[in-house]
Amino acid sequence: MNKPLLVLDTNVVLDLLHFEDVIAQPILEALQHGRVDCAVTEETLEEFRRVLSYPEFELVPTRQATLLARYQSLAKMRAAVSSATELPHCSDPDDQKFLELAASSHAHTLVSKDRALLKLQRRCAPHFQVMTPAEAGRWLEDVS
Repeated sequence: MNKPLLVLDTNVVLDLLHFEDVIAQPILEALQHGRVDCAVTEETLEEFRRVLSYPEFELVPTRQATLLARYQSLAKMRAAVSSATELPHCSDPDDQKFLELAASSHAHTLVSKDRALLKLQRRCAPHFQVMTPAEAGRWLEDVS
């Protein structure tokens, strides 16, 4: 049986690795124990890299590098490919890349807290699930 493949938006990755949000911990544990995989592209990694440098996070360059390396160690790089799947358009163009990655990598689930992405749950359902971190955590507990 193939492991479920997840796509995590940038805020979820921050919750996992920087904020250590308890709600997101089941996702991190599943990744660390190899029960699920996580797909990234250069574009999604670049967004994470850029967000880590935001002044409000007050992260020194060494901490930024550590968080980026940790994410890279948990994720599987995918080539950026436009999906042949007809996808809904996200109202936030910056989030479209996560929909494209989920579709092109045949992910089971896109995990996000972003309202613009969560509003597309029903329209994405034929291709992949869109879940909050809490929903994904409960789902992971059920499939483990």
